Amino acid sequence: MNPAKKAAKKTARPAARKVAKAPASAPYEEGKWAHVFTRKSGERRYWLVKSEPEVFSFDDLQKAPKKTTGWDNIRNSTARNFLRDGMKVGDLAFFYHSNAEPSAIVGIAEVVREGYPDPGAFDRKNEYYDPKSNPDAPTWFMVDVRAVEKLPRAVTLPEIKADSALSQMELVKQGRLSVTPVTAAEWEHVLAMAKKG
Repeated sequence: MNPAKKAAKKTARPAARKVAKAPASAPYEEGKWAHVFTRKSGERRYWLVKSEPEVFSFDDLQKAPKKTTGWDNIRNSTARNFLRDGMKVGDLAFFYHSNAEPSAIVGIAEVVREGYPDPGAFDRKNEYYDPKSNPDAPTWFMVDVRAVEKLPRAVTLPEIKADSALSQMELVKQGRLSVTPVTAAEWEHVLAMAKKG
């Protein structure tokens, strides 16, 4: 090798390392989900989280240490935004059994830890591992939830769909999302349904 080229090679700056950036948040004060991400100081919000009972049921949550678990393995950007930026400590969530016979809201959980990086995204052995996820700028987030109480009776998806007061519920409109917001009016209406024998 030419000595001049060799010297130049030694002093050449290394190629700039491409650093992954954290996903940009949408302008939450605008658009479809503005009502979800903007709140008054101390205001409680309501949510619905889904789990297949064969994978993790509400009974499993009640039996967990301190009745608490991490709500992890969410790999949808809209649901991720709800977890990362929407849910706050003290918010309540309906626990919904999906892919069940019948699918239904069965319990209430409380958010006890706000959004933090989901370690499963970095674990090659995890079913939900994401090779594009960077620990220095995480893509996927989770929250911790604690069981509050089982509903007096399950409120089924057919009941919810048949009730005109719940026609705009995101569970009905955005059925594939695993985390959805619930309005205060919807929350109270579902609780009233659960108390009817």
